[in-house]
Amino acid sequence: MKMRALITGISGQDGAYLAKLLLEKGYHVTGAVRRSSHPETTRLQKLGIADDIEYVYFDLIETNNIIRIIRDSTFDEIYNLAAQSFVGSSWEQPVYAADVNGLGVVRLLDCIRTFTPQSRFYQASTSEMFGLVRSTPQNEDTPFHPRSPYGVAKTYGHYITVNYRESFGIHASSGILFNHESPLRGSEFVTRKITLGLARFARGEQVPLALGNLDAKRDWGFAGDYVEGMWRMLQQETADDYVLATGVTTPIRDFVRFAAEAIGIELEWTGTGEAEQALERKTGKVVVQINPRFYRPAEVSLLLGDAAKARAKLGWEPKVGVRELAAMMAQADFDNWPA
Repeated sequence: MKMRALITGISGQDGAYLAKLLLEKGYHVTGAVRRSSHPETTRLQKLGIADDIEYVYFDLIETNNIIRIIRDSTFDEIYNLAAQSFVGSSWEQPVYAADVNGLGVVRLLDCIRTFTPQSRFYQASTSEMFGLVRSTPQNEDTPFHPRSPYGVAKTYGHYITVNYRESFGIHASSGILFNHESPLRGSEFVTRKITLGLARFARGEQVPLALGNLDAKRDWGFAGDYVEGMWRMLQQETADDYVLATGVTTPIRDFVRFAAEAIGIELEWTGTGEAEQALERKTGKVVVQINPRFYRPAEVSLLLGDAAKARAKLGWEPKVGVRELAAMMAQADFDNWPA
């Protein structure tokens, strides 16, 4: 008999890659999507799996909706990837971020506790919970100090998952994932903004790419690698929390350079601070410039993960490095321009 999995947020980057992985493993996959006149399945279509998924309407802020879905179905595994997922927008919608990313998790967990306590649960936690980091690299024992409403809400979601595991014996695990990207990443995220902007420039629409803090450092991996880690967590006999990361930190400036090189743009950096620019070496045209509007109210300057526990207990290893990742994304946007 097929294993049955529910993926909330299946229309997002991680949901699409996870659905593909589970289908390849023979699962029956149910995808939870928000109700609209045309449910978003673009990423699933790009992976060629949109027609292989059963869809249900779902919203983390609607308790009765969650009850009906969990009560009336028997899922072996439930992956909660639904969220208000853009850090920058959480300052504009802090209450919504708290409701979806925080209270939404406890709504879902309490339905599992009530109707299907045998289901295994995965919560998508995030490295943004570390925020103002206390030590580097960050692992499962590093204290949290979130620096955005998004991070604060995700921290609640993380701890309530731990609490339900400890209080009610639910097989509930949290993946503390560091930044993971792909050609399916939304255009509002900085990596995809970079690769789309560079593709536009390379294709002749030479509008400068506007960015914020180029010195911010992130631990970037490939989303396709990270969803395998999610699945491995739910195959363990005992639920637990795991950091997934590459262990390599890269400034945004270098990600720009890696992506530019992949599509034949050679950059020359000039100036400092808000006057910093990247010029195309052979033409002198401005490729990248700074716009203070994109600075965060409270910046997270350095994130670097230690995935030793995941390597030891899950046998998980990231396969794609940051330079390869940047090249993959830039080439995809260049080849598919206009998007």
